[in-house]
Amino acid sequence: MRILFLHDNFPAQFGVFGQYLAHREGWDVTFGTQRKGVSMKGLKTFNYAPHRNITEKIHPYVGGFEKSVLNGQGLARTAIKLKEKGYTPDIVMAHSGWGPGLYVKDIWPDAKYVGYFEWYYRSDAPDLTFLKDEDDRTLDDELRTRTRNATILMDLVNCDAGICPTEFQNSQIPDCFQDKVTVMHDGIDTDVYKPLPEAKLRLPELDLSDVPEIVTYVARGMEPYRGFPEFMAALEIVLKERPNAHAVIVGEDRVAYGKKLPEGESFKKMALAERRLDLDRVHFTGLLPRNQYLKVLQASSVHVYLTIPFVLSWSMMEAMSTGCPIVASDVAPVRELYDQDQSALRLVNMKDINEVAAGIIETLENKQNAREMGALARAVITKNYAASDIYARKVDLLNKLVA
Repeated sequence: MRILFLHDNFPAQFGVFGQYLAHREGWDVTFGTQRKGVSMKGLKTFNYAPHRNITEKIHPYVGGFEKSVLNGQGLARTAIKLKEKGYTPDIVMAHSGWGPGLYVKDIWPDAKYVGYFEWYYRSDAPDLTFLKDEDDRTLDDELRTRTRNATILMDLVNCDAGICPTEFQNSQIPDCFQDKVTVMHDGIDTDVYKPLPEAKLRLPELDLSDVPEIVTYVARGMEPYRGFPEFMAALEIVLKERPNAHAVIVGEDRVAYGKKLPEGESFKKMALAERRLDLDRVHFTGLLPRNQYLKVLQASSVHVYLTIPFVLSWSMMEAMSTGCPIVASDVAPVRELYDQDQSALRLVNMKDINEVAAGIIETLENKQNAREMGALARAVITKNYAASDIYARKVDLLNKLVA
């Protein structure tokens, strides 16, 4: 079986699954990406790229669509050369929204096209309504949001099948496409993300091996979408009441999701200016290699995952798999996990800073209950989200699609 994965980044959601297909199933696996100089054992890789930038002063509604078309065109030009050399995939799986898969059915009409649908944009989407009052959104905002789905809608029409990682994310997709889409998570490597009893945190540039309480926070960026301002406000309370606690914050000082701030400003700078924090006990690590990130989770006394109703982060599920006691936002994507065992997570109202802080403090105080929470959280992941189980189900789905 020949499968081609397409994603602007690498390895993204597809790399480890691709290795599984190559090593366990004996499939021929190729990965097309815009990221240069990357590789993974068992995968062949190639690059595609748009031949130009988007049109200057293009209508703001359609700038993203033109970028997607340019990405799709760049992939198509590369795909034609591959086809001329004899390469024809049985399956193409592409991340929808950025455009690389737009024209694969035109190049390889007999290949099965599987769209990976992470988020469908709606003017009444829960992330938008959570962050601001409905009256604050203009008609212009709503029209821009509707137009943003153009690429995704093309993929929903053209794909032979779709995959969406959670029920919450799938609920955003229009009803008329639901019969095409299967809810199936990417999978968590529970053999890697596992507890290490009595773990101590030692990193090359950070040694907290003698610290009795470690509060952890992980996100790609530092932004309202992932509750960073609320976390820092709650942390001010926690550090005052728990004099032996330290905080470890993993992520970049940037906005990964949501509106960007003016040049030179950041939510980290704002938090440090507004909050009275003992900075000797607040540690910003930046992005970490996977092995160091795992050590942070294994040493965590309480992991804080704050998010608006949006795409559920891998980091939360990896923290659960590692056995972290977790304080998390009481929002729909998190409740999807909470409902599987309500003793596994402590849910809080992210907008109530005192409630967030109280949840963290109570978890630190009751260590026995925290250990039980961590064990139950891991059980939720191993039962329902273990990569080994999900990969086998995904292989079965793909085989049936081709058959």
